[in-house]
Amino acid sequence: MPIIKDGSIVTDTWHHLADDEPVTAAPCTVSLARWNREKSELAAHGGALGLRVRGEDRVEDFAGELDRFPLVVVEFPSMVDGRGFSIARLLRERYGYQGELRARGAFIPDQVFFLRRVGFNAFEFTHDANLESTLPLLSEFSVTYQAAVDDPRPLYRRCAR
Repeated sequence: MPIIKDGSIVTDTWHHLADDEPVTAAPCTVSLARWNREKSELAAHGGALGLRVRGEDRVEDFAGELDRFPLVVVEFPSMVDGRGFSIARLLRERYGYQGELRARGAFIPDQVFFLRRVGFNAFEFTHDANLESTLPLLSEFSVTYQAAVDDPRPLYRRCAR
């Protein structure tokens, strides 16, 4: 399935495992709940392992293990659930996560600019979305006023005096 990653449309190589689905050698993600239950078995997994978190998950509960995961997927159950924005910003700014940070779920194309600003670099829609028409929305605005992950300086700090 195609996704947007780092400003391009690419083929997704990750498989999102259900909590009762066996782990394969292919790159796969597991839920935080499964990680917490099967940590020792999953840590011994030979392939790439990513982590899926939800808005109600506390970043503090898995922040110490971020170096194990080349991919963290933040699930958005609906476009009005903004908790994923906070999770992304915490992961990037407070905990220094440098891996792929993917928004997955029911967000809408109009939100990708703001999702990118808080630290997401990949976008996986779980509904039909035209990725070609979504790409330009990543840079929809040429000027931003607030500081964010993509530029920690507010506008007044960026302007020459």
